[in-house]
Amino acid sequence: MPTPILLAWSGGKDSTLALDRLRQDDRYEVVALLTTITREYDRVSMHGVRRSLLEAQAAALGYPLVPVFIPANASNQAYEAAMQETLTLYRARGVQAVAFGDIFLADIRRYREERLAAVGLRGLFPLWGQDTRQLAAEFLARGFRAVICCVDSQALDGRLVGREFDAAFLADLPPGVDPCGENGEFHSFVYAGPLFRWPVALRRGAVVVREQRFVYCDLLPAGD
Repeated sequence: MPTPILLAWSGGKDSTLALDRLRQDDRYEVVALLTTITREYDRVSMHGVRRSLLEAQAAALGYPLVPVFIPANASNQAYEAAMQETLTLYRARGVQAVAFGDIFLADIRRYREERLAAVGLRGLFPLWGQDTRQLAAEFLARGFRAVICCVDSQALDGRLVGREFDAAFLADLPPGVDPCGENGEFHSFVYAGPLFRWPVALRRGAVVVREQRFVYCDLLPAGD
C-alpha cells in the first residue's frame, strides 16, 4: 500500500512539478493539498491568489484542498500553531509525511523537517537539488500553463507580473534571478496542463503594490 501524504500547495509551478513527480512514484499517495490562507484576505499567503481560484484548481486536479487559516501579518508562533493543529489531525488519520516543492534552500528544508518531526511526520522533497533551469524547461515541455501572480520588485521589473510563465518570460529574467523564482523573486499560478482534468478559467484583474515592494496581479475566475 502506498504511504498517504499531504502536499504543501501554493498553486504554483514548483508545487505542480512536485505533484507530477509524486504521481509517478507508487510509494506515495497524495491525499490532499495543504494550503496556508490569510484569513482577512481569503487569499493564498505570499502568492495573493484568491481561495476560490485555488479551490477551482484543486477540483480540476482531483484533490481535496485543506486550508490552514492564519491572520494577516501572522507571527511565526501563530503560523506554527495553526499548522500543527492541522497536521496533528491528519497524522491521526494516517498521513505519514508532507511533501514540498522546495529545491535548494537548506535552512527552509531544515525548518520544515523540524516542525514536522514535532508532530510525528517526515518531509519529502521530490525536486530537491535539481537544476532550476532544467526544472523550468521541464515544466514547459510537459505542457503546463501558468501565469505570474506576484513579483518582488526588488529582484526584477514589476511589469512582468501577469505574464505567462513561458520561454519569453524566462528570457526576460535578469542575470541572478532564479528561473524558478526559488529565492522569492516571483510566484505563479498554474491553470492547465497534463494533470488537469480541465483548465481553470481565469482572467487578469488589477495590478496592485503591497509594502512598496510586492507587485500582484489579481487573478479572477473568468465569470467574475
